[in-house]
Amino acid sequence: MRVASLLRVTALLLTLLPVAAAALDARARRGETIARTNCARCHAIGRVGASPLAEAPPFRDLHRRYPVTDLAEALAEGITTGHPAMPEFRLDPDEAQALIAYLRSLER
Repeated sequence: MRVASLLRVTALLLTLLPVAAAALDARARRGETIARTNCARCHAIGRVGASPLAEAPPFRDLHRRYPVTDLAEALAEGITTGHPAMPEFRLDPDEAQALIAYLRSLER
């Protein structure tokens, strides 16, 4: 009885994984759009390539400097630091989470 229940729960979880992955992928894709719109003129936002502005770190390297999840509050309140030429901008909380999902996708 216990094994059968465990197998049913496992099967259910396995069927839900693609749905969860698709939601995460959609969020990361939205984050990529946000990055392309707001950040690409200075930062390399993809897996390869140099940043157009030399002092703007490539997004694929940000996780090596600090956990990108720590950026959520700064993105929502308005980033005023970064590289010297970085403009101040603010994202709503959903946009900030989408951008972080995209940044995390670059860690792989």
